[in-house]
Amino acid sequence: MLPSRPSLIAGLALLLAILSLASLAVGPAPIPAVTAAKALVSDQGAAGIVVREIRLPRTLLSLLVGWIFGITGAALQGLLRNPLADTAVFGAPQAAALGAVLVLYFGLVGALSWALPVAAIAGALVSIALVVAVAGRNATVVVLVLAGLAVGSLAGAGTSLAISLSPNPFAVTEIVFWLLGSFEDRSSVHVLMAVPFILIASVLVLAAAPGLRALALGEETARSLGVDVRRLRVLIVAGAAIGTGASVAVAGSIGFVGLVAPHLVRPFVGYDPARTLVPAGLAGAALLLAADCAVRLIPSSAEIKIGVLTAILGVPFFLWVIARRKAELAETPA
Repeated sequence: MLPSRPSLIAGLALLLAILSLASLAVGPAPIPAVTAAKALVSDQGAAGIVVREIRLPRTLLSLLVGWIFGITGAALQGLLRNPLADTAVFGAPQAAALGAVLVLYFGLVGALSWALPVAAIAGALVSIALVVAVAGRNATVVVLVLAGLAVGSLAGAGTSLAISLSPNPFAVTEIVFWLLGSFEDRSSVHVLMAVPFILIASVLVLAAAPGLRALALGEETARSLGVDVRRLRVLIVAGAAIGTGASVAVAGSIGFVGLVAPHLVRPFVGYDPARTLVPAGLAGAALLLAADCAVRLIPSSAEIKIGVLTAILGVPFFLWVIARRKAELAETPA
């Protein structure tokens, strides 16, 4: 028997609480979980400084970024009625990274400037709009993947060009961060930069939830039920671009969370695209938080970039979804 949606949300919230406590405790200098929890509300000496100044910001960013990737991935899959739709498939993280890299490369803003997420959002918006325009609303899996691959490759080439032409090694180090993604050395300033944009993106996407349910029946049916499909498309694309841009601006390019999270929760919500959004967001936050804990526990001379880990885990899942989709299409009578 499948759990109810409230039970699923409650279970995911409990999992997030456990993972958040683990995130505060694990690292190069392990801290007992009880001490880490106390450090949030009382003075615990050096442990308190580590928890509040170093680990709490990256924990909050993991939750925020994972949440927005989860709900935008679910919304895009519902909008295009395609299980492969995701900001990563659309090349949005790479394009957002390119936007951030360009303003840094030309010295237009500093690494902590509010203009940085705006530039990243602009890059993500261009990539998503371009893929949607090229692939079309009724795009096949192949067309969607090829369009996203082209846009992502172009953005990646632009970032690589910036590395090649970079005047100093410090700029190269900063640019590589945007390519691989990480929550290392993030501070409360980065959290404050991300929160407003992620809140706006969340409101936009969640506002589209009722329309997504009607859209599952087809565009003509949705219109007959009074759904403004154009407005729905604008809400989701704008929300995905704003959320992706803000996330990339503070954490670099992290892919596949938005692809995996909706698939994990969809069987538990009756495959309803509207009911999938919040559980997918919570699942995305849990996935990214667990990945961030893992990169700190994997033995290595330098911390593994979280974007590398999510790609290693996400690509096999991506291929599995393609294979399953191909099998479903093969079984569909002509």
